[in-house]
Amino acid sequence: MAFRGHYDHSLDAKNRLSVPARFRAALSDGLVQCRWLDPCIAIWTPDALTDFTERVVGDLNPISPRARKLLGFFAGGAFEVELDSAGRVTLNQSLLDAAGIEREVTVVGLRDHVEVWDRARWREAQEGVVAEIERIAESLDHPS
Repeated sequence: MAFRGHYDHSLDAKNRLSVPARFRAALSDGLVQCRWLDPCIAIWTPDALTDFTERVVGDLNPISPRARKLLGFFAGGAFEVELDSAGRVTLNQSLLDAAGIEREVTVVGLRDHVEVWDRARWREAQEGVVAEIERIAESLDHPS
């Protein structure tokens, strides 16, 4: 399944996120939440995170400082959890703190994973993307 779209939600008092119904089937066998390069929480299926990690570090010497740092960041900051019977997931407090998330969030589908952003931070980031998107697209220089 490709994750797409964005949805505004609020965390409850126990830091539970109601996963958008459209994403639940793909995450029904478990999920991994982890730190991300942007200030958000990334949510992956276990297989998708394994594939991503392999693409990132697969060609690196596993004992090199770069590989160890990358694995420490992605795997060391990852937590496997399951959806509850109501389609909710409890977000890890250390990940919430790292992402600056309190209560109001935007859940964003990005093909192979989902990101959970602080809603105000998401809107601010998107304003920057809108301002840059034409330049980014032109820099790809795809043939017509």
